[in-house]
Amino acid sequence: MPFALARPAHHELVVKKSRFIACVESVSGREAAVARVTQLKAEHPDAAHVCWALMAGGQSAANDDGEPGGTAGRPMLEVLRHQDLEGVMASVVRYFGGVKLGAGGLVRAYTDAVAQALLTAQKVALIPQAHLACSLPYALEGWVRRELEQAQAQLTGVTHGHLVGMAFELPEAQVAALKERLNEGGRGQLLWLDEDHRA
Repeated sequence: MPFALARPAHHELVVKKSRFIACVESVSGREAAVARVTQLKAEHPDAAHVCWALMAGGQSAANDDGEPGGTAGRPMLEVLRHQDLEGVMASVVRYFGGVKLGAGGLVRAYTDAVAQALLTAQKVALIPQAHLACSLPYALEGWVRRELEQAQAQLTGVTHGHLVGMAFELPEAQVAALKERLNEGGRGQLLWLDEDHRA
C-alpha cells in the first residue's frame, strides 16, 4: 500500500564543510515540484545546487542541478522508491564547503540527507476512495445520513429538488456492504447515479 507524508520533514547534514539541507514533502505532481524548486532557489540564492527527486501520479523525475550526472537526483529517487511513497518530492539544497567530495561522496551525502529526513517523516496510508452519488425521497434523508455517518463515509454534497441528491466518498473496500444496506433499508427507493470508483 502506498504512503503519503503527513507534513514536510527536514534534515541537515554537513560533509567536509558542505551543507546538505534536505526536505521531503507532499506534492501533487511535476508542475508543483518545479514551482517548489524555484521557491527554494529564491530562498537560498547562495546555494551551489538545489537537487530534487519526485514520485507522483505514477511518474518519477530526478534532477542533479549541475552536480555530476547521477550523483544527486537519481540516488534521492532510489531512496523514495524504497519507501513506497506516492505524491512526494525530496529536495536537497547544497552549500559548497570548498572540498570536493567525489562521485561516491556525493551519492552518499545526497542519499543520507534524504534518508535521515524520511526517518522523522510521518507517513499516512493512501486508501483508495470511491465516490458515490444517489437520489432518494425526502423521507429517507435522515436515515441515509445516519447510515453514512455509521459507515464513516464523508458526505461531499447534498442537493434538494424533487428528490434529495447525496454525494459521498468512502474507502473502496466498504462500498459493497454500504450499498447493500442502503438498497435493503431503502426498499428500492434509492437511485444510484454516475459512480466513480477512483480516488
